[in-house]
Amino acid sequence: MNMRSEAHDTPLLRDGRSVTIRSLCEADHDAMLAFGEQLPQDDWIYLEDDLHNPDIIRRLVNAAEAENWRQIVAVDPVGAVVGYGVVRRLPGWSNHVGDVQLIISADYRRSGLGTAMGGAIFAAARDLGVGKVIVEIMAEQVGGQAIFTRLGFAVEGRLSAHARDRQGHHHDLHVLAYHVA
Repeated sequence: MNMRSEAHDTPLLRDGRSVTIRSLCEADHDAMLAFGEQLPQDDWIYLEDDLHNPDIIRRLVNAAEAENWRQIVAVDPVGAVVGYGVVRRLPGWSNHVGDVQLIISADYRRSGLGTAMGGAIFAAARDLGVGKVIVEIMAEQVGGQAIFTRLGFAVEGRLSAHARDRQGHHHDLHVLAYHVA
């Protein structure tokens, strides 16, 4: 699937619900803000971007057509965003590598949505021309690591006290990688 097009994927999840997985667009501003506001408090410790902040959401949706990254969303039948994923091509000598993020709504975890969005992220990575994707994840994020491991990622590195959460606490960071080419 070319993530730059308006192509949509509508998988049926394990629990019988369906979602539409598609590229993020500027019209998703309010739905993305609502998505960020409903994420569990525990998730906020680990998020790179402040999805409560309308300016951050505006920046994300305005970058929907950015050359070196692809953003995808999963939306439920009423148009609410229930998942967000991004792959960004790294610069310089690592421009064959993409950095990945994946966030799933608490109500859709353990439904298969993470796996479905992982497939869309791999398609987006191929569209960007990257052959390897990495995810940086704090050691405590066991559920997230499990999703990426099921997708075929393997730990390539562990960095002690490398990440700092929103409260200023240091955490070990794991770097997982997958070759998509």
